[in-house]
Amino acid sequence: MHAEKERIIIVEDDAKLAALIGEFLESQGLVVELIDDGSKAVELIMANPPALVVLDLMLPGLDGLSVCRRLRERGYTRPILMLTARSDDQDHIKGLELGADDFVNKPVRPQVLLARIRALLRRVEAENPEPSPTRLSFGALVIDQTRREAWLNEQLIDLTGAEFDLLWLLASNAGRILSREETFVALRGIEYDGQDRSVDVRISRIRPKIGDDPDMPRLIKTVRSKGYLFVAPEPDSQ
Repeated sequence: MHAEKERIIIVEDDAKLAALIGEFLESQGLVVELIDDGSKAVELIMANPPALVVLDLMLPGLDGLSVCRRLRERGYTRPILMLTARSDDQDHIKGLELGADDFVNKPVRPQVLLARIRALLRRVEAENPEPSPTRLSFGALVIDQTRREAWLNEQLIDLTGAEFDLLWLLASNAGRILSREETFVALRGIEYDGQDRSVDVRISRIRPKIGDDPDMPRLIKTVRSKGYLFVAPEPDSQ
């Protein structure tokens, strides 16, 4: 149940800068593709539209403003963030009129660029929220949030309300480590005092109920000094 990484395209003819930005953004969890020529950019972007385009203003073949205009004319609706070495307000105004969503001035500070990219992606997500799943399947284990029930091999699992809430929290965040504090606050809604072990106790009770070996758990793993990790099994592992 891993969330798919956001894919972005950077259109930048400065190979060194593009590689530097690309490597940094990939280290922060984005999938990055590079294009170095404005004349190729529109067709490549429209062939497989990314979640966001980072577009340099000055490009060989076709300048960034023209690329931006053609992308919008072709129906590309996702964010376009433009890079510019000039602080000319007219460039910014024209870019915004043609459909750019934001500008970042050169020299580019990778952390600032990342923050702007994430802000644009969050805005899109807020405008087009995907419904959260209410039913999760992990091989023989099925968890239904609406019915507040779980089944293993089509047999209803006997879970208390608190155990179900914890199982759903872990399973809906499969692949991500949840700290004891984060888990406690999410379930109880109060500050964690650093001493409470109710989460540990519930996990020890849940494991055998979902067919997890308490001594060598495969689904709910304890990550030393970090928290808990729900591991989604491979399709053929159960």
